[in-house]
Amino acid sequence: MTRSISTGLQSKSAAFFLAWLAILAGPAAAQPSPAAIAGFNSYIARIESRLARQHQSPSSFLVSVDFARLRRGNLVIEQIAVPAGIPVPGAMLSHWRGTAFIPGATAAGFDRLLRDFPAYPAHFAPQILNVDVLAQRSDHFLIKLRVRQQHVLTVVLNTTYDVTFGSLDTRHRFSTSHSTRIAEIDAPGTPRERELAPHEQHGFLWRLNSYWSYAERDGGLVIQIESVSLTRSIPAGLGWAVRPFVESVPRDSLEFTLRSASSALRKKQTEQQPEPGEDPHAR
Repeated sequence: MTRSISTGLQSKSAAFFLAWLAILAGPAAAQPSPAAIAGFNSYIARIESRLARQHQSPSSFLVSVDFARLRRGNLVIEQIAVPAGIPVPGAMLSHWRGTAFIPGATAAGFDRLLRDFPAYPAHFAPQILNVDVLAQRSDHFLIKLRVRQQHVLTVVLNTTYDVTFGSLDTRHRFSTSHSTRIAEIDAPGTPRERELAPHEQHGFLWRLNSYWSYAERDGGLVIQIESVSLTRSIPAGLGWAVRPFVESVPRDSLEFTLRSASSALRKKQTEQQPEPGEDPHAR
């Protein structure tokens, strides 16, 4: 039985790998079509309109989830169905939401963690390799990240994001991140390293927006992230092998981000706790 399961997993992995080789060997995906970009932007406008309404009141600030599961230390990860009326020809639009609860944490503490961009390579290793803050104006940042995604194949990207922070009050805060540039790196970490030209890229990731909402309740902090991505569509004839794998990538990436952020916040809490016998007011 065990050998049968192992053989089945190996066969699936081989199918995924061969399918990805077919994608890589095929014509480059260049950049998304104007129609796909328009569809993505239309969907983003819907999401941001809904989030703006959510963030107007403490009672609606977060999307409701099973809080009992969160209190037991579980994550709640869910895929959001994209309406059929949002056309993205030649592309795939993915929307995921993840929620976690950190006992004893505060919105201010998590806000400081998210704003500490130079610490991202430590908090989100091995996905985030390095970060540069290109500009800052009050609660508005322009940042450049080098990121690595590893799912059978390893892909390294140079990305630029426009990040804004906001709040309803001290206990309810949020952050919005819009990708403004994504470029695939060829031969990263070698003397031959270079950014691929737009017409050479494979369409692993064209757009990525992330939305954090974090609110204090029941002696802790609920953190919720929504991730919306636009990627190359699956070539005809390869859906049977590639689709389950491709659809798992944004989910896995969001779960990794949520777990890493939760762990970093818990670590910060531990570091800030006074030693036994130490006066907490002496810090």
